[in-house]
Parts: sequence; C-alpha cells; structure tokens
Amino acid sequence: MSAPRVTNRPELSAFLRAKRARLRPADAGLPELGRRRTPGLRRQEVAQLAAVSIDWYIRLEQGRVGVPGTAVLDAVAQALRLSEAERHHLHLIARGEAPPARHVPAPASESLRVLLHSMTATPAWIVDFRFDVLAHNAAATALFGPGFAAGTNTAAPLFLDAGVRDFQLDWSRIAREHVGNLRANLIKHPDDPRLLALVADLRLRSAEFAAWWDDQTVQERVSGTKRILHPTAGVMTVRYDVLAVQDGSGQRLSVVTPADAAAETALRSLIFPATGLRAVR
Repeated sequence: MSAPRVTNRPELSAFLRAKRARLRPADAGLPELGRRRTPGLRRQEVAQLAAVSIDWYIRLEQGRVGVPGTAVLDAVAQALRLSEAERHHLHLIARGEAPPARHVPAPASESLRVLLHSMTATPAWIVDFRFDVLAHNAAATALFGPGFAAGTNTAAPLFLDAGVRDFQLDWSRIAREHVGNLRANLIKHPDDPRLLALVADLRLRSAEFAAWWDDQTVQERVSGTKRILHPTAGVMTVRYDVLAVQDGSGQRLSVVTPADAAAETALRSLIFPATGLRAVR
C-alpha cells in the first residue's frame, strides 16, 4: 500500500479557511473578545481548540506541513465542528485517503452484563479506557440519577459539570485520580482519536485538568473511600473498587459499597424503592 500524500493543497487551504470563517467563538465555547475585522474564528483559536501550535496550524492551512497524522486531523475536525462528511473530505484533501472509522465503544461481554445486573443492591457500571459507560445496573441509576446512562462519559462531567463537582465532596482527589488514569490509558492507547480528543478538550476547558495533566501524574485508579453529597439522601461515605477486565479491552467494572452503617441506610433508601427490592433483616 502506498503512503498517503497531500493531493490538493489549494483545496485544503480554502476548505479550512471557509470552515473557520463560519464559526463564532461562542459556537466553540470561547469568549467574544473585542471586535473582529473578519468573521469566524482566528487561527490561534482553532489551534488552541485542537491542542496544536499556532505555527503548525498556520502551515496546515497554507498546505505546508506535508502529510498530517489522522489523530491531529481529527482534532482539527472537532475544533472546527465538522460533520462526518466534512471530516471525510478533510482527510481526503489533507492525506489522500479516507479517515479511520469513528470510535464505536466495544460492547461489554454478555458474562459481564449478567454479573452487573446480578448485583441488584450494589451500584455498578462498566467503562472502557476512555471512561465511556458501556453498561450499568439499576442501582447505579438510583445513585447517580437518570443522566447516568450507557454512551455517556464519566470523566468530562467531573471537570465540566458544576453539579457533579458538588456531588463529589472529595472532588480534588477524585478528579486528580481521573487525570492520572487518563494519562496511563493514553500511554497504552496513544493513537485512539476519541481519547486524544477528550484529553485535548479537557485541557482547553478545565484549568485544573490542564495543570494536573502537565505535572505528568500517572495513576491506576483501583480502590478507595470518598464522600458524596446526594440531593435527597444527604452525605454518604462510600467505598469504590475498580476491577480491570483481563481481556486487553481496557474495560473496567466499578462498584460502590457503603463504608459505614449510615451510608448503608442511605443507599438502601435510594436503591430499594427505585429497583423494587425489599430489605432483608
């Protein structure tokens, strides 16, 4: 198979300029600062959103960077809010080949799902190495609410959702664990577009994430104790355990159990009515 090559530098330049011009800063989550002589995002803003240097992005837009990698093109595609058809076109004109398929989470195995749903009184869920939720049980929904669902990502809200931050009373420690875990996962999966995009987005939008990422923390999140503030059940001290699936998929089974009698009572008050279980005394 021949190596990919840039096939249409003028088309690449025109395409990137046009897609940059159609976006306002607010569309990309950026503040409106001062008057603009031309519409759309500045090159520096696109570079910031894509987590690349401004010099590299200028050379890309001018067609002077040779053959860019697929991961960095996907970061630019995300920064410019490209549709799937536009992303495909970007790869064709920048690399001369179609892009890799979009990330589709690998499903949890049937045996893991059976195990998950057999834990009726224990909040449990399965995530992949991107912290995308692949499956969860009814007890997890009772604890975290209906927004906790398959297909959502648990790392992003931890840094970007004020409600999640309030829920986690030991937020700094838990959040830093996630940063270390994401770095460890990126070392194992350095070319995963979804993981690269998640890290780039969090570095841009969360000052804490950016600072902790830059201090080179690497950590495997395994177990611990934390306090959570549930809107109806109040403060609970719970234990969490993260069990790695030994099949090379990077999937993990997470469970939450009460750390004391008060937490056990509070968890029962949430889980039993929601799942129809009856307490055994």
